[in-house]
Amino acid sequence: MKEVRIVGVPEHFNLPWLLALEEGAFTDRGIELIWTDVPEGTGKMSQMLNEGDADLGIILTEGIIKSIAAGNPCSIVQEYVGSPLLWGIHVSGGSFFKELKELKGKRAAISRFGSGSHLMAYVFSEKMGWDTSSLDFEVVHTLEGAVEALNSGKADYFMWERFTTKPLVDRKVFRRLGDCPTPWPCFVIATRRDFIESESKLLKHILDIINVYTSEFRYIPSIDRTLANRYGQNLSDIQEWLKLTRWSQTQIDSQVIDMVIDKLFELKLIDNKINAGEALTNL
Repeated sequence: MKEVRIVGVPEHFNLPWLLALEEGAFTDRGIELIWTDVPEGTGKMSQMLNEGDADLGIILTEGIIKSIAAGNPCSIVQEYVGSPLLWGIHVSGGSFFKELKELKGKRAAISRFGSGSHLMAYVFSEKMGWDTSSLDFEVVHTLEGAVEALNSGKADYFMWERFTTKPLVDRKVFRRLGDCPTPWPCFVIATRRDFIESESKLLKHILDIINVYTSEFRYIPSIDRTLANRYGQNLSDIQEWLKLTRWSQTQIDSQVIDMVIDKLFELKLIDNKINAGEALTNL
């Protein structure tokens, strides 16, 4: 049995992996896939890959590209979710903010630097026509940390995946002022380059398995109810999310990678423009 360590956020996007694990799909191929939930998100997962504490990561596209540009010896081996991520822009339920424009110059809560919540704050600010060089941040690590920061006034707004935070909005812990979708496919499968070199056949087996699960996922009977119950979501919200979400079974397009690199460089989030080929490995 070959051990492989994989990390991902504890969100509904990753249920195909958990189902495959629960059904023994990997052990049937002689693979002991060890899944670890990382609520801190992309910045933490990038660090774990960089330090050799994980072999694979289901990770935000822009976050891993930024990390690779900074020297993380990783590579994207496949697109995982080909649709954009819908980032909700949240304030505290009791906040006096009513419109997005009121957030100009305010402090954003982020899980950590290099995370999706950090990078998307720049995308949002640029979209609003604000000076991105003056953004102010409060590191909160997790969703629970963001709740505390917004309620205590340490931060003014927080960007996180809209459906994950919907229960908090429903309970009036957060109030969502708007959305900011990613301009690119949201999740990719990334791995360390040394793992690709030593375990390429094993990696292909893992991708073959998860691609079967993602291609059939939305057709599983009552999958909407399973998701709603498992992640504490309203059924109608999950049904809307399923309509918006498209899983992928192919490598991400190099032109998309170039677009992300250009945007990160434009926003001064990376110091050098790497080539798409430096971020991709085709198995």
